[in-house]
Amino acid sequence: MNKKEKAKHIQAILDELFPEVPIPLIHQDAYTLLIAVLLSAQCTDERVNKVSPQLFQLANNPFDMSKLDITQIESIIKPCGLYQNKAKAISQLSTILIEKYGGHVPNTLEELEALPGVGHKTASVVVSQAFGEPAFPVDTHIHRLAYRWGLSSGKNVVQTEIDLKHLFHITTWNKLHLQIIYFGRKYCPAKAHVKADCPICSLYGRKDV
Repeated sequence: MNKKEKAKHIQAILDELFPEVPIPLIHQDAYTLLIAVLLSAQCTDERVNKVSPQLFQLANNPFDMSKLDITQIESIIKPCGLYQNKAKAISQLSTILIEKYGGHVPNTLEELEALPGVGHKTASVVVSQAFGEPAFPVDTHIHRLAYRWGLSSGKNVVQTEIDLKHLFHITTWNKLHLQIIYFGRKYCPAKAHVKADCPICSLYGRKDV
């Protein structure tokens, strides 16, 4: 079985187990999604979802956010880690959105990645989930699963993204990346993973994992 055939079988399993995949981060629009994804760097979605509503009560748009003192933002988002850098980025990008985009979030990877604190993965999530543009955000979890399943031998998330985009049809990318995240949480965790109990690893997992 080649990688294309394996990918097709894996996708069928994911479609069966997770036919619907809501965005795991609490948000109201493109701006609040952008902020939530930024907060999720090196932090769990669960923790972000406990913190972000407090922040969005004070400011759920760039106009209000830019008026907040950075120390106010820091005090709220501290549980998310890297809070000083994140607070600075949130404040700066909010000002840029006002000055350059009239308060709107741009819908291209290039424009988003130019914003403070916004990397490729964050930008990919926003364009795919807020604007419906095809993207395949790859974080460390998807990178790990793609390796376990023998879909990529990439040494980093950049190569893994390239490999996955080659294996799966562009129309499925936006949903698929969420399906893999949900699958990993339920069946294929980083630690205490039992290969025989995993619906995918038990069938298609690498022998060395």
